[in-house]
Amino acid sequence: MVLTTPFHPRLVELNESQLWQHWAGYLSADRFDLSARQEHTVLRNAAGWFDTSPLNKYAIRGRDAERFLAGVFVRDIRTCRPGRAQYTVWCDDRGHVLEDGVVFRHASDDFLLTAAKPNAGYLSSLIGRLDVEVVDVSTQWASVAVQGPKSREILATLAPDVLDLSFFAMTPAKVADVPVTISRTGFTGDLGFEVMIPADAALAVLDAIVAAGAPYGMKPFGNVALDMARIEAGLPLYGKEFTSARYAYTDHDRFTPQELGLGWLVKNLDDDSRPFVGRRALQREAAEGSARWSTVGIVVDWRAYHDTFEAAGLVPPKDPEPVGWETMLYDDERERAGYATSFMYSPMMQGHIGIARVRPELAAVGTTVHVETSVNHRYVNVPARVTTLPFFKPERKVA
Repeated sequence: MVLTTPFHPRLVELNESQLWQHWAGYLSADRFDLSARQEHTVLRNAAGWFDTSPLNKYAIRGRDAERFLAGVFVRDIRTCRPGRAQYTVWCDDRGHVLEDGVVFRHASDDFLLTAAKPNAGYLSSLIGRLDVEVVDVSTQWASVAVQGPKSREILATLAPDVLDLSFFAMTPAKVADVPVTISRTGFTGDLGFEVMIPADAALAVLDAIVAAGAPYGMKPFGNVALDMARIEAGLPLYGKEFTSARYAYTDHDRFTPQELGLGWLVKNLDDDSRPFVGRRALQREAAEGSARWSTVGIVVDWRAYHDTFEAAGLVPPKDPEPVGWETMLYDDERERAGYATSFMYSPMMQGHIGIARVRPELAAVGTTVHVETSVNHRYVNVPARVTTLPFFKPERKVA
């Protein structure tokens, strides 16, 4: 049975395209407008809202909750104070990523974890004798992301405390007389917030947010525009940049945090007070320098791209919708350099960009790689340069 989120009565009214996909068993809009590029434009220049309710949500509570999570997450949860959130990943014993998520710390012994895929069974299997419980509260909460340069002004008309909310902080508030939690988080790489709402009051809160955003031109956006935004922000997506090591058939589809460009999460590997799952394997990788890949950004040489298509009598395509497959990359000797996990024409960057996995010796900024594309039904290579991620990082995101 296909499920619908608490916001669905409004989503179906607003979805002009009536294009949907399944996300965690729920209907989720691909696009509301007939053009995802239009939704992206509104998001980057005003504000947009996105239904994040299908995320799995787990309450993790108890006297040993911090100790438990410190032994599961790669990032040290002990550095996350109550009233703040933290992006993190968790690994298997071999140091391969199982999944990523955001954990919200409400108190010393009270956390909420959001993740794309089900994790309750796995987390519960690690509890042992610790005084902690993992409770699936996914259906108890609706959540909506309000993102874009006008998002703070919009939400401040309903909850003035957001004006003082720092990046990855959260605050309790009331919207439409409903108690909610607002966090300064999101998946667009822009200034943005997420609102956690009791499911039975979801529509009242959404209606208030939509009404507050109307004078600013705020619109809903779907999965395609979100994918465009998160690629510009260099953010990894489950199912694109990685999948769970639990479900991979071979090690070709298993990756360590370092290989995913998330090495910044891994600190103090020699700290014996926190023997988290996969720590020994990550210690060995760091000591041996054995990471197989580096995750980088690539920017296609626009002149070479144009010349390649124009020489073939074609108009150079500039479709902003991300491609649904891996894009092969080659070095100067036409040997395999790696592959782009996400690739698109970016309206913000005015060029073709990608999140790519390359051999470590090719990861230096400015290195040339060659992107495989198809022209008149044959493969050709177009040069691109390696760059750092993210591509898009406005000061307002953290200011």
